[in-house]
This record gives sequence, C-alpha cells and structure tokens, in this order.
Amino acid sequence: MKVTSIAAVTLLAASILFSANLTASSADQAGAQRHQVPVDSPLRELAKRQDLLIGTAVDHAAFTTDTVYRDRIATEFSSITAENVMKWEVVEPERGRLDFTAADELVAAARRNHQGVRGHTLLWHNQLPAWLTEGVNSGAITPTELRQILRKHIFDVAGHFRGKVYQWDVVNEVIDDNANLRDTIWLRNLGPGYIADAFRWARQADPKVKLYLNDYNVEGLSAKSDAYYRLAQELLRQRVPVDGFGAQGHYGVQFGFHSASEVMTNLRRFEDLGLETSITEVDVRMLMPPDTVKLQAQAQGYSVLMQGCLLARKCTSFTVWGYTDKYSWVPGFFTGEGAANLLDENFAAKPGYRELQAVLALAGR
Repeated sequence: MKVTSIAAVTLLAASILFSANLTASSADQAGAQRHQVPVDSPLRELAKRQDLLIGTAVDHAAFTTDTVYRDRIATEFSSITAENVMKWEVVEPERGRLDFTAADELVAAARRNHQGVRGHTLLWHNQLPAWLTEGVNSGAITPTELRQILRKHIFDVAGHFRGKVYQWDVVNEVIDDNANLRDTIWLRNLGPGYIADAFRWARQADPKVKLYLNDYNVEGLSAKSDAYYRLAQELLRQRVPVDGFGAQGHYGVQFGFHSASEVMTNLRRFEDLGLETSITEVDVRMLMPPDTVKLQAQAQGYSVLMQGCLLARKCTSFTVWGYTDKYSWVPGFFTGEGAANLLDENFAAKPGYRELQAVLALAGR
C-alpha cells in the first residue's frame, strides 16, 4: 500500500512537471511568433533583430528631387552614407571655402528618420578639389604644406560632423590591386606615415566615432586583404586608433563570388585583432542586358556578403551602394555593365532584394 502511494505521488508530480514544461514551451513558441518579423518586412525591420544597421549610399540630387526615392530610403534603411557630398571636392571646392550644405541636409533627414550616418570619406586619392591636385602637381603646394592642409581638412570635416556619424571611412583604398601601398599624391609627398596621421587626427576631431580602413576586392582571403591585415596589425602595434575594417563588396556576376564562409573567415581575422567590421558599398553588376540567370546569380552575390557579415562576430553594418538601378553609378564607369542594385529603375524588387529579406528573416529565428 505504501509503495502504491509513493508511485501515485510520483506519477502525479511527473504529470504536473510535463504539463508545466508543455505550457512553458507553448508560451515560448507563442512569444517567438509574436516577435517574429514577417519576411516581406522592410530590410531595416528584419536587420534590427540582428543588431545590424542596414544602409544605402544616397545620391543627394535624387534625394532632393525624387519623392519615391527619398521615401523608400526612409522606410527601408536604418543607415545612410553620402555617396558624394562628404568628399573633399564637394565640401571645399575652393581653398578655405567650406560648404557642408548638401551633407547637412542628408544628416538632418537621417535624424528625422531615426537613421545612423556613415561618414565617407576623409581621405581618398580621387574626387579631390582641383586647387589641391593642381597645386601639388605644379609645386605650389609643398609636402610640408600638404600635410598641414590634410590635417586641417580632417579636423574641419570630422569636427563638423562630430557626434553626428557613427563610423568614418578615414582612409579609403590605400592599397592597390597588387597588394602594395597605392601610388598617390599622399604617399609620394608624405610617405606611408600619412595613414597613421589621418587616424590620429580623426580621433582628436571626434573621440567617439568608429574609425575605419575601407577598400574593394578585400571581401575574401587574398593578397590584398592579407596586405590590409598586416597594415591593421602594424597600425595597432603603433597604438594608432583604428576601430574597424570595411569591405566594400563591389561584385560582378561575370567574375563569381566568394563563399559566405570565406567572407566570414576574412572578417573574423580582423575582428580577432580587436576591430569591428562592416560591409560598406555593396552592388553586384552584370553585363547588360539582364536575364533570369544573371539576376539569380546577382542574388547569390548579395546573399554571400550578408551571410558572411551575419556569421562574423562583430559585423555592425551592411550598406548597399545605391539601392535602385535608376540612380546607379555603375553604367557611367563600367561600359556595357549595369543593373547592379536591389531594385530596378521602377523601384520594383529584384531577386537580390528578396534574398536579403529571406537571409535576415532566417537569421532572426
């Protein structure tokens, strides 16, 4: 009788425990369903669950004239990058005359739309003002003066946007496709130390913003990304305030793509140095005209970069370099190529857009 009573009590306890676990499991599933974002949601809503900022480069002229373009930026993205209007030729077209009007408009719009802003770029070898390049080439601007000009430029621009941007591409494309320091007016006149100088000046101008190296053809493991890894190691050894590494992500369908695991492996080695990482300028161009096969291949290009970012430990942002073919930079630079963006010229979603939605939705489960 005693044994029977104990068995009955044990059976009752097990039944209660099973019921409690079942109830808890059902509650957990119901909670997950309540918080699950539908796969057809805007990218910013899907990325939010990953603590990932998803952004686009913004064409200022289109932003001010095309309502559809402007409104889609507000609903789709949680970050923006000025495509051109933070570059030196725009903010100081004449020596000593600073003009932040266009850039300020984008920053103000981002604030209204609860978006972050990536700063692009403090130092590059392209899109420099004519007064600067002509002065250097003629000898009117000496190396000593050039260094002073560069310091002033970084303090002017980073100081103006202090507290308004979350990342700066401090030096852009300083290594060439042969994995050597790029031959530029900066290297020729200032020597390799200009890179460390630029980061130190940027940190003084804005102590809290994340400071980035940024380049193309460094998404996977290669001689060029190896060179950046060594550069990052050396800068950190010198206690230079480098915070992040940006892989641009300019792909071409005809050239194929890295695997997601290779992108992850590459980003993680920079993260192991203590840096954060970002994918900064994604587009996937193709030989024109588009067709179904090319568009599906394009979707894969976008997908591997997003997967690689999500698989990395500290990939904080994913930015596309324009989101609609209507305003793409690609046809003007690559003859016979185009259709590189997530939406077509009529703002209709392409397979690449749907692929990013699916990848983000799956990651959120």
